[in-house]
Amino acid sequence: MNPATAVDAAYRRCEKITRREARNFSYGIRLLPKHQRRALSAVYATARRIDDIGDGDLPPDEKLARLDQVSAALHRRPGTTAGDPVLLALHDAARRLPIPLEAFDDLLEGCAADVRGTTYAAFDDLLWYCRCVAGSIGRLSLGVFGTGTPGRATELADALGIALQLTNILRDLREDRENGRLYLPKDDLDRFGCTLELDGDGFADPPDRLAALVRFEAERAEQWYERGLQLLPMLDARSAACTAAMAGIYHRLLARIVHDPLVVARTRLRLPARAKAAVAVRALVRRTV
Repeated sequence: MNPATAVDAAYRRCEKITRREARNFSYGIRLLPKHQRRALSAVYATARRIDDIGDGDLPPDEKLARLDQVSAALHRRPGTTAGDPVLLALHDAARRLPIPLEAFDDLLEGCAADVRGTTYAAFDDLLWYCRCVAGSIGRLSLGVFGTGTPGRATELADALGIALQLTNILRDLREDRENGRLYLPKDDLDRFGCTLELDGDGFADPPDRLAALVRFEAERAEQWYERGLQLLPMLDARSAACTAAMAGIYHRLLARIVHDPLVVARTRLRLPARAKAAVAVRALVRRTV
């Protein structure tokens, strides 16, 4: 297989992974032109590889060793990764676009924190984690999109990533707790008199206290959306539409959580496919969420 054919095949592999695994992310990616769509798929496929290690069934020590292996592979010279289609596509994308591959170091740190079972005493501690696992993706995506104001745009991409991750944390509150993970800061739990301990029917906390806690965290997330969405005017039309579509899906989830805070105690909230498609269409037409 000649090099150009190998690179095309590598991108197709990344796009297949993205279509299969990124049920929310893929709605925005579809709105991009081909070269950006392929590059962002390579970013996603690499991030997915890291997440799958953290969420897998291996013992913690083996997970951490696997994360170290991914880190080493990401720092190798591009010509030495030809046998790995995901890294081949990623390095080709980074050769063509200013993608800050060092942001994957942050994602790896955040994933390692999950493996170690790290908990967070205060909101500033949780912000560190959000910047690692989601702000990093915002910065990587911005490298694909491009902007005329990179300094300010990077700050806003990071902020939007924080908003999305806070939404994820609320959406997955019960599932994460069942898996032994606790992200909400201890300061906040103490403030509302909650523990997020589980009983047979869900959380053992009094419903009124739990609802107040969830609303408080949702208001915080909304503040980060307000800041992060200032990024849209700094992007070209297709990149803004992509970002608005991805953010819009999570923003809709947050609105549902605000409307019914206790839904997160009952189930993992999802938007139906037709609602996601409607958000994507609106983003393409209006570039808003």
